[in-house]
Amino acid sequence: MLKYSKIMCTFEFDGDSTAALLLASTLAKESDATLYILHIARVPTHDMDVPLPFDAKPRWEKEARDKLEQIVRSTLRVDVNHVIEVRSGVPDLGIVHAAEDLGVDLIVMVTHGRHGLEHLLLGSVTEHVIREAPCPVLVLHHTPTRTAIV
Repeated sequence: MLKYSKIMCTFEFDGDSTAALLLASTLAKESDATLYILHIARVPTHDMDVPLPFDAKPRWEKEARDKLEQIVRSTLRVDVNHVIEVRSGVPDLGIVHAAEDLGVDLIVMVTHGRHGLEHLLLGSVTEHVIREAPCPVLVLHHTPTRTAIV
């Protein structure tokens, strides 16, 4: 079995992300690795011409962190060493930068199943991460029957 020391799981507040978190936590426990649970709070970029209040970024990062901490408490085993990371930005770039910053050995994430015109216009966060990540990426397939976390 492969051993990892740092595993990063991306989290998007949906049922698919919970499945990825459970898998990543199992891998982390088996490898005695640190599990980094990453949420990228999607924010408007400078080229969108959207005015942002000065304190907006810290507010939505705090809200995402609070929600993620609650989910982690109810989902993860207590004996899994983990760190919650919440950052703002564009998801694909943010995931790659976080993987580089943290020096992770593996990224676990879910593909969100864009098809057709939506995929053509928006591309795929997962595809970009796979191409640019500094480490292997384990991708779980999107399952439409999983429900969102509210």
